[in-house]
Amino acid sequence: MGLLTALDGGYGDRADALVVDGTALSREQLLGAAGAVAERTAGAPGLAVLARPTAETVAAVVGGLLAGVPVVPVPPDSGPLERAHILRDSGAALLAGTGLPEDADGLTPLPVSLADRPGGGWRPAAEDGDRTALVLYTSGTTGAPKGALLPHRALAAGLDALADAWRWDADDTLVHGLPLFHVHGLVLGVLGALRTGSRLVHTGRPTPAGYAAARGSLYFGVPTVWSRIAAEPAAARELAAARLLVSGSAPLPVPVFERLRDLTGQAPAERYGMTETLITVATRADGERRPGAVGVPVAGVRTRLVGEDGRPVPSDGESVGELQVQGPTLFDGYLGRPEATAAARTADGWFRTGDVAVIGPDGFHRIVGRASVDLIKSGGYRIGAGEVEAALRDHPGVADAAVVGVPDPDLGQAVVAYVVVADGGAGRADGAGGAGGSVGGAGGSGGAVGSVGERELIDFVARRLSVHKRPRRVVLVDDLPRNAMGKVLKKQLLDEGR
Repeated sequence: MGLLTALDGGYGDRADALVVDGTALSREQLLGAAGAVAERTAGAPGLAVLARPTAETVAAVVGGLLAGVPVVPVPPDSGPLERAHILRDSGAALLAGTGLPEDADGLTPLPVSLADRPGGGWRPAAEDGDRTALVLYTSGTTGAPKGALLPHRALAAGLDALADAWRWDADDTLVHGLPLFHVHGLVLGVLGALRTGSRLVHTGRPTPAGYAAARGSLYFGVPTVWSRIAAEPAAARELAAARLLVSGSAPLPVPVFERLRDLTGQAPAERYGMTETLITVATRADGERRPGAVGVPVAGVRTRLVGEDGRPVPSDGESVGELQVQGPTLFDGYLGRPEATAAARTADGWFRTGDVAVIGPDGFHRIVGRASVDLIKSGGYRIGAGEVEAALRDHPGVADAAVVGVPDPDLGQAVVAYVVVADGGAGRADGAGGAGGSVGGAGGSGGAVGSVGERELIDFVARRLSVHKRPRRVVLVDDLPRNAMGKVLKKQLLDEGR
């Protein structure tokens, strides 16, 4: 099966080789259901998949890959504007999944049933490493999400490198409950199991109880998941028999690292990557696990640090520079955006991550933060501030908005919006004037400020974008601080919002 070698039968089979939210499938059953999807998908320009955490989603994604068709995972909580953008921009012709919208957003609906099987003459498409496997939409610092083109060869290289780093093989049981529309949950968390031959248990939701009950050897989570597990000692202790606890998608707070180590008897292993690069740096299973560090480059990947002047930054454990990467795991570019694709790479072919890092003499990497404040990492998601700002500005009571990520002990960063109310759109609530005027957060009172209230603005964004992109707090200001060029001084907003 090329990329998905576990479906070839070489690793054997079992009735519960794949379990998603309680639904168990053998690999033979998965191949049958996926083959039925592939048979109906062959020749399509793209297959969008409404990526709910279900076995049907896995069958749909695998079916698209077997058909040689680009698969476009769609977040199930995406609002109508975001979903319409992804479907239109990707060029997908089919929308697969369960519980599809009545009009399938203008695409041909392809309901998925685990009982379906292909006809006798069906065969998977010929393997082509250069063919686009996935189009994953990633939030940039401005505007709508961009589609990152990930070829089969990059997925294979990335998963093989992680199998080497983590000693990941068919004897493992992988457990996680992460979303099935990004790199961590889908590429590592599903396709990784179907390449290494490990058993997979997806818990539906990443709850401490679900992780504790799964009895896995290898666990994936984002910092929000691990912080909640660390807060429930009984659940955390159930993970003591696992051999590797992997954290990624955002920095793991040191107190959570230490708490997990104390409760489980082992330190978690952090890793680093992006949608465009897959996982490029990882803590090895047989290596040192340091709090605040993400490990060393995986097999085939090279990294370097570059200063603002374009000169190399030494790997001395102290000097800070922009992290740039090169290797076989990189994407082919942004769909339909040649200028953005060109801007993402240096003249000598290195990918600009936009992250600031420190590299030690021993090769260990530590991510310091974003070169820009406009990409927010919240609960394992990467959220583009510009997209949230654009949604807020669509509200008739909003004249302007700026969005930043403020440190949060649970989410890593919380989305906070600074809003200038339109003339006549709203008045001030008592005591809410100036830069400190707040209209609450996720647990606020929801009190109205004139005709614009906290809950109204939060819900307005949640309806138009994914729910996880909504502001957790809204601050009303008379104006936004700007420099002489008219650029909002977000560092100033961040300093005021801490």
